Amino acid sequence: MKLGSHVSAVRSSRVLVGNEVSPAVVLIKDGKIRQILSSCDFTEDAGCEVLDVGDSVVMPGIVDCHVHVNEPGRTSWEGFCTATRAAAAGGVTTIVDMPLNSIPPTTTLRNFHDKLKEATGKCFVDVAFWGGVVPGNQHELHPMIKAGVAGFKCFLIHSGVDEFPHVSDFDLHTAMRQLQGTGSVLLFHAEIDVHPTAEEIGDPCKYSTFLQSRPDIMELEAIRTVTELCLQYRVRCHIVHLSSAKPLKLIQEARRAGAPLTVETTHHYLSLCAENIPAGATQFKCCPPIRDSNNQEKLWSALKDGQIDMVVSDHSPCTPDLKKLDSGDFTQAWGGISSLQFGLPLFWSSASKRGFQLADVVRLLSRKTAQLSSLDNKKGILVPGFDADLVIWDPEREFEIEETSIFHKNKLTPYLGVTLRGVVRATILSGRLIFRDGSFCPEPLGKHLLIGPRAESSPSVKHENKL
Repeated sequence: MKLGSHVSAVRSSRVLVGNEVSPAVVLIKDGKIRQILSSCDFTEDAGCEVLDVGDSVVMPGIVDCHVHVNEPGRTSWEGFCTATRAAAAGGVTTIVDMPLNSIPPTTTLRNFHDKLKEATGKCFVDVAFWGGVVPGNQHELHPMIKAGVAGFKCFLIHSGVDEFPHVSDFDLHTAMRQLQGTGSVLLFHAEIDVHPTAEEIGDPCKYSTFLQSRPDIMELEAIRTVTELCLQYRVRCHIVHLSSAKPLKLIQEARRAGAPLTVETTHHYLSLCAENIPAGATQFKCCPPIRDSNNQEKLWSALKDGQIDMVVSDHSPCTPDLKKLDSGDFTQAWGGISSLQFGLPLFWSSASKRGFQLADVVRLLSRKTAQLSSLDNKKGILVPGFDADLVIWDPEREFEIEETSIFHKNKLTPYLGVTLRGVVRATILSGRLIFRDGSFCPEPLGKHLLIGPRAESSPSVKHENKL
């Protein structure tokens, strides 16, 4: 079957439908799932393009709702073509682009239109877009909602780029009033500045020096602010890239009080730990920081208990020079980790050892991320009428991450040389084969996903205890 061709049916002995894995055939028509049949009920029609994948697992495509594409403006860091090819190679069929670090940032309607124009004709997977909340742009929020952004992101601390300033309390209250009744969501980079301590003074090449400069209390106090806002305004709120387990109690208390609050963590917080980061290895730097293994196990427990809703990449690449590998100075290096292509095997390699099942992978990497992005009417689950976005992969097979197999624009990643479980064999987008065994469809087939009108009231937030 040629790359780019329409697939009429996908057959496997392991198709994940709901929470069950069984032999089945996924029938596809006009880019949508038409029907899912048990293998014994399927009769092949003449001319039907059936992709038989043997015992490879067939699941909904991954929805990664935290990706920094950086185009326009910082296309040397990443771009829509390279980011979405990497996504396709990793079984990711939808990404949601963050409003920074592009220049201009997606903080006005005009800038959003510039972003859409720049992305046109370059996307190998479907792309939705976050807007941004910055000081003084409150009158841009409603126009951007009408234009189709999935929601908004703000920073409670310096964002790392001057063109996306962090918000004050006044800005937050102003934005929350604008968002009331829209059904939209406000995402928070939840760290706030705290007074530096003497312990922060140390060797800048040691990871411990950087870690001490971003203590847990920065997240804890920021999340306290978020929960208070969420309860006051009853606007959907979401905490991005939770690194510390300490605020989890605060989050649970707010939810019990009725806060429509969700939270994500990332592959690097679940896969990497501070004790194993060598001196000068600035490819491991991100904000908030990677913390110790004890904290990591608490994050895994919170995932099992349903306290953390989803797992994302927070793919935040840069050019190699910005990582300051020559000096190994963690205090000066850009903070961001590239992992868009490897999210599924990164998660499965650790999760499978902790009793997680394939249904949990879909819940945490596809369904919940689609819900956050208001895409849960078309993405994240295999049911008739939904987009025929599929990842076909072998969970038992192992592979080593090599530079030649990385499709991100810049190949610098802390996962180089790491052996993972879970090989993506093929990716199908809207019923068309876009990636198979290392090769891509020659033309980008991804669409822009503009979010339609939402309910006037904020939807309730359901949290599931699945294990």
